[in-house]
Amino acid sequence: MTTPSPHPTPPLQFPSHAHPRTWLLTSAASALGIAAARAVLAHGDDAILCVEPEELGLLIRARGVVNGSKPLFSGSNGLGAGQEAERAETFVRFVKEEVDADEEWRERCRVVGLDGRCESLLFWGAVVSRFWGFGRDTQGEGETGRIIGQCQAAIAEAVDTFGKIDILFCCSSEAVIGTVEELAASPRTLTLIREQFETNFFGPVNIIKAALPAMREKRVGHIIVMTGITSHLGTPGLGIYCASGWALEGFCDSLAYEVAPFNIKMTILQPNLEINVLTNKISSAPLMPAYSPLTHPAPLSRSIIGGLLDRLSPNPPSPPAHDSSSFTDGSLPSEHLPQALHSTEKVEVAYPSLPPEMKSALLAETIHALVAVGGHENPPGRHIVGFEAVASVKEKLKTVSEELEDFVELSAAVDIEEGGEGEVNGG
Repeated sequence: MTTPSPHPTPPLQFPSHAHPRTWLLTSAASALGIAAARAVLAHGDDAILCVEPEELGLLIRARGVVNGSKPLFSGSNGLGAGQEAERAETFVRFVKEEVDADEEWRERCRVVGLDGRCESLLFWGAVVSRFWGFGRDTQGEGETGRIIGQCQAAIAEAVDTFGKIDILFCCSSEAVIGTVEELAASPRTLTLIREQFETNFFGPVNIIKAALPAMREKRVGHIIVMTGITSHLGTPGLGIYCASGWALEGFCDSLAYEVAPFNIKMTILQPNLEINVLTNKISSAPLMPAYSPLTHPAPLSRSIIGGLLDRLSPNPPSPPAHDSSSFTDGSLPSEHLPQALHSTEKVEVAYPSLPPEMKSALLAETIHALVAVGGHENPPGRHIVGFEAVASVKEKLKTVSEELEDFVELSAAVDIEEGGEGEVNGG
């Protein structure tokens, strides 16, 4: 894991533009979403902030109608605080203490309910039914319609209020930790795979699909999708997390060609792993003995992230129970084995509690990169955040290039020449 740069982040630099732009931010109640909203509003742009329906319910109960004027919070009915009450309460404080306190911000900001994850229900229901013998997911079709409707409503709110969407920023992210075998071990761990793709892949896909008609009509738009450098680098113990990012990048690369004639730009934002993992929900599959740090020599993300969570926690958890017979050498875990994310019996869920200075530094780097390209006339297809991230990607590309050269003769040997020298028909 990397550490934030000790050097101060330079002031935010937005591309020049004649009029305020309209941003639509998904996962706006996340730490990154709040930081992005603060930067956008402070710059003078308009913002549509999308939050989970449960988070919106807490907002409605907390504020409802502000000063008897137009409701600040619009969208679906509130469904409760949900599992991430602390995150939702932080967002409520941001709205009440910063947005509500500034009349201009209030006029340029709307909050809507959006759960853009679940278009995959029918697909995953079929997968589970086929391979595990469970019944079909009967709620899938209706749930899919509800989710797509929420995406369309969020887009309509932006267009009705501000006339257009200039920049769509998809920043939803959750991390599922576990080796491929661990995540295939039970129906519950298979559900983790489903949830990973619902949040990290289908969520952005749903809102992008809903936004395209409005952008095509105006012949303007910039879609920015946050993935991570793990979409360049395979990471042991984060295989499904990496897979969801690689899938999303393949989708975005293809879409970029399709929408270019409509003057719609596409950028993939790739911050360091810490932003995606340490500022969002982490789920961990039960540890298999074969992949215990005591018996498996390769470093896995579980141990690295678990050890970091131990150090960050003010009250470290008690060591999980282990059966000595479950380890090949019959030994018990040592006192140096990370405690977080190392249960052998259950799925663990963690919400990292970063020191404020660490969180601020991580967020500052990514926000600086985001606003520098948001709405740019000629934005990059990929924007990698931070020196260490750039160095890691360069090293990966160097390795790929070297392997290509090492085996270039074998690669070319499969071509079949016909009709004389220089005429090559595909091999």
